[in-house]
Amino acid sequence: MSNNQISIKHNKHRVHPCPNDKKLSLLAQLIAQNSTLKTVVAVTNSIELIKEAINAENVTILDDEELAKATELECELLISYDLPSTAATYMARLAKATGNALVLLDRSEQKHLYPIETLLGRVIKQEIVVGFEYEAQENMKIAPKPAPKREYAFNANFDDKPKYNKKPFEKPKHDKKPFEKPKYDKPKLDDEGSERKPFEKPKQNKKPFEKPKYDKKPFEKPKYDRPKRDDEGSERKPFEKPKHDKKPNKFLGKDENGKAKFSGKSGERNHRYDGTKKEAYSPPKNVGRIIPIKARKPKEDSKPSS
Repeated sequence: MSNNQISIKHNKHRVHPCPNDKKLSLLAQLIAQNSTLKTVVAVTNSIELIKEAINAENVTILDDEELAKATELECELLISYDLPSTAATYMARLAKATGNALVLLDRSEQKHLYPIETLLGRVIKQEIVVGFEYEAQENMKIAPKPAPKREYAFNANFDDKPKYNKKPFEKPKHDKKPFEKPKYDKPKLDDEGSERKPFEKPKQNKKPFEKPKYDKKPFEKPKYDRPKRDDEGSERKPFEKPKHDKKPNKFLGKDENGKAKFSGKSGERNHRYDGTKKEAYSPPKNVGRIIPIKARKPKEDSKPSS
């Protein structure tokens, strides 16, 4: 059953902690207080015992299987006598309630409450009904063992105190040998009072390093096929441009359209249609612009003052 199908408000949803031996009397008290409301009591176990104890016209007692079959059943007050093992089964119960919902919870059923609150997305408020709460368990105190009585505690005379024959503590003796400084083999000297001989580095018979000989051939510059010359020491011959035998371009006349014909290739723009070459045209030289300037004549009226 999805959460959006539940119409009950969170302030009308309560949990009453109650031990199993007091649940039946608490159920009768809740039904008597809400005698005007249409009530449904949902039960998982011991349904026959509840039906024998409660006889009220406004109360319907059903288990989870019968409650699932009654699809159109609705009630104003839902009382869960115990909690089912799955949270989805309780949500199917809660969907039948339109007003209030109460749960009678024993300590053994506390483990089934957390999945229901997780599915609802909120914590269900718990209220203790006076007279149906759990009895406070007193912590059992273990009495300490009495200390063993001593014999001399009841004797008036101190001389009667039991005597213990204790031997004085004797420190054990260890046979330790005196410390002897170890003797090292000192190097022998030529004279006991003389100094030591200078250190002589041992001679090693090493052969001088001989560089390995490689049979290398002398480098020979590769010979390229150079062009042969008349004289090896002379300079190169000047370049001679090949001569082309050009035939003269002759005028052959005009064709039917009056266009000039030539024996070889010839541009029409460089020849006249009669075969004669065009006259050389010399372009005009750029001449600067000549501005005529006339001298200013003095006025007749203006005479120099004497």
